[in-house]
Amino acid sequence: MTIASLKSRLPAFAKDVSLNLSSIGEDDSLTAQQKYGLMVACGHATRNPDVAQAMEAEAAPHLAPVALDAARAAATIMAMNNIYYRFLHLASNEEYKSMPARLRMNVIGKPGVDKVDFELWSLAVSAINGCGMCIDSHEKVLREHGVPASAVQTAVRFAAVIQSAAVALEAAAIQVQHAAE
Repeated sequence: MTIASLKSRLPAFAKDVSLNLSSIGEDDSLTAQQKYGLMVACGHATRNPDVAQAMEAEAAPHLAPVALDAARAAATIMAMNNIYYRFLHLASNEEYKSMPARLRMNVIGKPGVDKVDFELWSLAVSAINGCGMCIDSHEKVLREHGVPASAVQTAVRFAAVIQSAAVALEAAAIQVQHAAE
């Protein structure tokens, strides 16, 4: 399954999602590795197997195996970090912020791809997962590396579009289930 096949499965009420999927597929404002890595990382962050599979299929011809694994790693490590750091941000008890996280995060230091690309993917996944602390942290690193605000915004736009595809597929499945009842 690719973006085209994913679009063909979207219901009529998700026409905007389909159009937005086309726009990210045609976007050339990022490097190929950044763009396709975003697709993979965000696809997995949606936790929707159909979306993840479509993003992987779309990206695989454009990414080296190490980059494909790094994008998967960004989704995976942020799944952990976003829970933990969102908790720290939301918890009223300040004591937790002084405790060591005791979470292994080696992949962030050595992701196997350019640090900027990994940070961009991590930022997008953090947006999907709703972790403000992680968003701020990754955005700061990106800006320190000279990444323009437009690239940051593009990464978050990719995240929003890919997440909306997952929601549309789930809503369509429920619609079909209700029609069958």
